Amino acid sequence: MERYRGRPDAIAGLVQGHRVHRDVYIDKEIFDLELEHLFPNSWIYVGHASQLKKPGDFITCRIGKQPILASRHRDGTIHVFYNRCPHKGVKIASEPCGNTGKFFRCPYHAWSFKTDGSLLAIPLKKGYENTGFDNDQAARGLTPVKNVKIYRDFIFARLADEGLSFEDFFADSLSTIDNMIDRSPTGELEIVGAPIRYMHTCNWKMLVENQTDTCHPMVAHESSAGTAIKVWEREQERTGATEKPMAVQLYAPFMSSYEFFEQSGIRIWPNGHGHTGVSGSIHQDYDDLDGYFSMMVEAYGEERAKAILSDNRHNTVYFPNIMVKGSVAILRNFIPVAVDRTLVESWVYRLVGAPDKMYERALMYNRFINAPTSIVGHDDLEMYERAQEGLTSDGNEWVNIQRLYEAGEAEDVTEVINGTSERQMRNQFYAWRKFMIQDMPQNVEAAE
Repeated sequence: MERYRGRPDAIAGLVQGHRVHRDVYIDKEIFDLELEHLFPNSWIYVGHASQLKKPGDFITCRIGKQPILASRHRDGTIHVFYNRCPHKGVKIASEPCGNTGKFFRCPYHAWSFKTDGSLLAIPLKKGYENTGFDNDQAARGLTPVKNVKIYRDFIFARLADEGLSFEDFFADSLSTIDNMIDRSPTGELEIVGAPIRYMHTCNWKMLVENQTDTCHPMVAHESSAGTAIKVWEREQERTGATEKPMAVQLYAPFMSSYEFFEQSGIRIWPNGHGHTGVSGSIHQDYDDLDGYFSMMVEAYGEERAKAILSDNRHNTVYFPNIMVKGSVAILRNFIPVAVDRTLVESWVYRLVGAPDKMYERALMYNRFINAPTSIVGHDDLEMYERAQEGLTSDGNEWVNIQRLYEAGEAEDVTEVINGTSERQMRNQFYAWRKFMIQDMPQNVEAAE
């Protein structure tokens, strides 16, 4: 029996300010509705223009249930389509990326399409004469996604015909992407390698919440990052070393105190976006590498360079499902696969014009923190798996997100709060509720 389909009031009732119902994590019907409503109603990250450098380059992804294809056309423009042949529906491209040459060719019946999506050729075309084919949708080629925005080379799309514009959806939160790009002396990023990509056996929202959860690092990572710090301190005492290795700089801050995170602050924005690290960050004490600061001063002037590099935000959540870590130029994409399976892609960008050591540090961070063989990432995965199993317990149907909660707190506001607050998690669920039901009829009674 369907409990939520067509019942927006019942869906809305799953989010009650200080708590959310466990069904948002474990109910397959809710998961299916997320793919059908939440993701199409939101602006979703497709990829980066640097992945499409040459004509014929393409990338693929999914938005909700929909397979998506983006390509670079011969005139340099980028196009985004539904990844499906208009003939029999076969996916045009099955690989994550590649170069198709001058055209796409369907592997089933060899219909071919230009890289702007227009129909190029059909075998035995005479068989369509006098059939009215020219007036059929198939004659128009690959179906384009109507709402596409390329913001400073970051490609986003919204599948729903109606909804918030890109500018209204993201608003001031784009400042994190701006800061990450501006950390390049030339104001340019590029992807030059594949991401770390692996499956997590948990609901996608657990990963998103964890990005602004500052009360877990010193607990969940004590056995990994904590042990690594003890080893370094032992070696310091034994050898008298004074220069802190890059690896220690990267993982030691994960053992920062509650007080540190409280003071560092969280900023929330409308529509579920927010970031940790307002006035302090675990990334603030990295060494200057190979004259990088001097390069920034030459590019921007000293005042502007200092402003860019002092804005060391920790994790910025872009609702619904990506996180940007500007200080080390990393984007993590949390791709829902099933109610209890999430594919995580961790992308590293190279700062064009910056020392190669900067890129090396970002790659090292990604391996240490986000890889399945990482020092700290597997701690989080174990917590997610335990939570996914524990939420099936009938001992309590609700998940508590009550830390520093105030009854009647406003939604869709911008504010800076205590860095250990669960306000950003609540902010995400307010947005979840809004975009889940915004295209549903609102005159339906809630489920009992």
